Amino acid sequence: MLAERRRGMILDLLAEKGSVSVSELHRRLDVSRETIRRDIGRLAAENRLRRTHGGALSLESHEPVFAERMGVNLAGKRAIGRRAAALVPDGASVIIDSGTTIQCFAEALAARRGLTVYTNDLRVAALLVRRPDNRVLILGGQLQGAEGATMGRDTTDMLERYFADFAFVGAGALSSHPWLMDFTREAAALRGRMLELARAPVVLADHTKFARRAPVRVPNLDQAAYLVTDRLPDGRMAEALASLPAELMVAD
Repeated sequence: MLAERRRGMILDLLAEKGSVSVSELHRRLDVSRETIRRDIGRLAAENRLRRTHGGALSLESHEPVFAERMGVNLAGKRAIGRRAAALVPDGASVIIDSGTTIQCFAEALAARRGLTVYTNDLRVAALLVRRPDNRVLILGGQLQGAEGATMGRDTTDMLERYFADFAFVGAGALSSHPWLMDFTREAAALRGRMLELARAPVVLADHTKFARRAPVRVPNLDQAAYLVTDRLPDGRMAEALASLPAELMVAD
């Protein structure tokens, strides 16, 4: 196999999976591990992938900043936000994650009254505290400036004190395993715990997150009561989501 074609196949696998090991490439491409390592080194030098111990990582495995993500499928995210907000009655207690689809959900939730809100997102807190009959608690921790949200062990430890009627959790990626996935261990741990600490956990994922991977798996997807999206999945993704106990809701 020509080196150029082989490297193209490595990049194709990374685009599909997000990460790949030398051992897997050795099996798939039927060339030596030394050849694979040289190919990975060449592609890394060309800034086409990120080399890791034992394999490679797609450059897309680092999540774009909030402002960039907000411009992607905004209409779909707003539709998801409206559909998800319709689940929440006045007076409910709600755990709210951070992210762009979550921001759209919070905007749709602003009409509700008497909410108790637990969130790590400063934008969400600032929006929902405007209604004086809401009670808003910010989960402490290290502030991630580009995200406008807290993250880390302190954030997760504070969350442990609470239990809510609903939890609304965003998605970094949703693979066809099916796995809910994220870009950092801290974000994955926090989202996984949010899914455990509510009577009705809800995952919000627009269709651009389908059949994608990120470096870290989020636990407890099987505890979600609802998965709200903007477009029906098809193929393997449809089969994967059908295997979950969560009710699939497609926003208009």
